[in-house]
Amino acid sequence: MRARTFTESGRRAQIVTAAIEVIAEVGYANASFSRIAKHAGLSSTGMISYHFAGKDDLLNACIAEIEEVTGAYMQPRVDAAEGHVAQLRAYVESNVALVGEHPAPVRALIDLVRNAGSQSASVNERLALFERHFRDGQAAGAFRSFDVRTTALALMAGLDAVVATAAAQGVEPAELDRLGRELADLYVRATASETEGDT
Repeated sequence: MRARTFTESGRRAQIVTAAIEVIAEVGYANASFSRIAKHAGLSSTGMISYHFAGKDDLLNACIAEIEEVTGAYMQPRVDAAEGHVAQLRAYVESNVALVGEHPAPVRALIDLVRNAGSQSASVNERLALFERHFRDGQAAGAFRSFDVRTTALALMAGLDAVVATAAAQGVEPAELDRLGRELADLYVRATASETEGDT
């Protein structure tokens, strides 16, 4: 397989960005190649077909780009937090704040997960990440004793519901900060050991 030129890589990125914005605006079901091409300012859908094998290929590229954007925003905040409880709080708060910083990618990802069904692997990876964090935190004495699978599922469901609602309603950043703190408080109180408390 030959390497892509700078021009080709730039065009792919342009198409992916346009596809994310179209999905965020009209939904996965209505994100046709013609809509995406028009949004990207392309002369025809042939340019999309040249760079992507099909819609699934394009959607996978969109998901990869969204994950890169969300990771670049959230990971430094989680890494800067010290301790299992603080990292849990940082993850929740930054995930909610992400809606205000990158609304289109968040809305697009929510719609892709809901309609495309292409995120099962990522969902399982995310679940495993939470389970491992809770398990390690319990071993370190940061979290009380609880079933990590049930708690991880509850965390994902609650967090996703808040993020999806905030993204749909266009919540202001200050309100997102409040929502993030409230949700983080809820999970910290539910999981932290008595010695850790609400930190």
